[in-house]
Amino acid sequence: MSAILRAINVTKVFPGVKALSNVSFELHEGKIHALCGENGAGKSTLINVLSGVYPHGSYEGKIVIRDEEVVFETVRDATNKGIAVIHQELNLFGELSVMENMFVGNELKGRYLINHNQMYLECVKWLRKFKMDDVRPDTLIKKLGIGKQQLIEIARVLRLSNVRILILDEPTAALTEAETKILLEILRELRDSGIAIVYISHKLNEVMKLADYVTVLRDGETVGGKNINEIDETELVCLMVGRQINEMYPPPHENRGNVLLEVKNYSVNEHSSQKSIAADVSFDLKKGEILGVFGLIGAGRTELFSSIFGSPKYLRKGRVFLDGREIMIHSPKEAIEAGIVYCTEDRKLLGIIPTMNIKENITLSSLKNFRNGLFIDQNKETVISNEKVKSLRIKTPDLLTKIVNLSGGNQQKVILGRSLAGKTRVLILDEPTRGIDIGAKQEIYVIINELARQGIAIIMISSELPEVLGLCHRVLVMHRGEITGEFDGGKTMTQERILAKAAGL
Repeated sequence: MSAILRAINVTKVFPGVKALSNVSFELHEGKIHALCGENGAGKSTLINVLSGVYPHGSYEGKIVIRDEEVVFETVRDATNKGIAVIHQELNLFGELSVMENMFVGNELKGRYLINHNQMYLECVKWLRKFKMDDVRPDTLIKKLGIGKQQLIEIARVLRLSNVRILILDEPTAALTEAETKILLEILRELRDSGIAIVYISHKLNEVMKLADYVTVLRDGETVGGKNINEIDETELVCLMVGRQINEMYPPPHENRGNVLLEVKNYSVNEHSSQKSIAADVSFDLKKGEILGVFGLIGAGRTELFSSIFGSPKYLRKGRVFLDGREIMIHSPKEAIEAGIVYCTEDRKLLGIIPTMNIKENITLSSLKNFRNGLFIDQNKETVISNEKVKSLRIKTPDLLTKIVNLSGGNQQKVILGRSLAGKTRVLILDEPTRGIDIGAKQEIYVIINELARQGIAIIMISSELPEVLGLCHRVLVMHRGEITGEFDGGKTMTQERILAKAAGL
């Protein structure tokens, strides 16, 4: 059976960097082809070539569709050939409604005017298909969580009737387990209807369950490709990182100390609507402990801990104690001064400062520690930043490199470095490995474990059950703003029991 799409000996060079080197790749109708590799392996560069982001002439090699060489000068040229791409970064308009986002640029028209009624009904159909019956077509996109926004982005692309080749770049990075299950079912339906799918993901369990074939890129080169039933996850990891990873999760240490942080009868309401998000939550956190927090979409995890960190988006009621002394936190600045630091789940939008270099990103929240009269002691700033780069094993040419030029894993390490540049006692990590490759994940797990061993108390909010089970001493489970379960290691801390509590059972 001939391929619907082939990339032949594609080479793409940026100034000083060969991003792709003679990469060949082919895709068949009715098949899901996984594309795996670490950040910086060349996956995004390849799909940008295939989708017209990098125009013909800016790379060497050929693109062939149905045995005919094609030349893409623009993204629209690729779209006209039936190629659709869902990028990891969302391309939605926050101030427009769900319906307006779904049809923007492809509005349904009546005889003279846009047919809003037909678009509304079509939007409802797609929302139901993605099990989002609770979302109205006239809801503003900015009022939805990242997971639902991602599903709407996917629905927007899929409703285009001419899509024959669908490329998805980390489509489940922002999704909960329930949302991921819905998406994977839809992708299987699309495959069975004859659509060819390129699936890029760092979540190898999804790759193993979903893909028919897998190709691995490393350092811009193709290093392997097999039918999925001819390879196991261990071999796949070895191809990706070029080495054996024997222990994904370092064993939790056993020297937890006394209670450091205590939260009592804590409630959170949305500031603008007064809507209740979390009610009467109580928990504690020990020195040197890694406390996992798990929950499905709408559980209120991010909102609860953003509020404790002092986010102005929420109204809060309750008591917070640090070392047995009650503290009042009204802003993130006050939280940082108390030694409580929060690393956001949205690294791109709220974590990094893209126009700044690595040194500036590391020291941004603790500049007062580098003050020398009216000026910043740049020598001290450089010394501390270099210490963080070395201790966190951040891969970068130098401190003056713009943070946007780093891989996702190294960007996350820079954010960790910022969190540790001051006197951090409590570190809140919200989805710390989202969108990060398998090798970088393992490095971050080692760093988290080592920070806990040094006595830092860590709260790790995660939608990935394997990392919660593998890394945490204890797990809190949330459902609709309440803590419905607590597991303290041992055989009782199983995936089935945690999921049951997350579902409110």
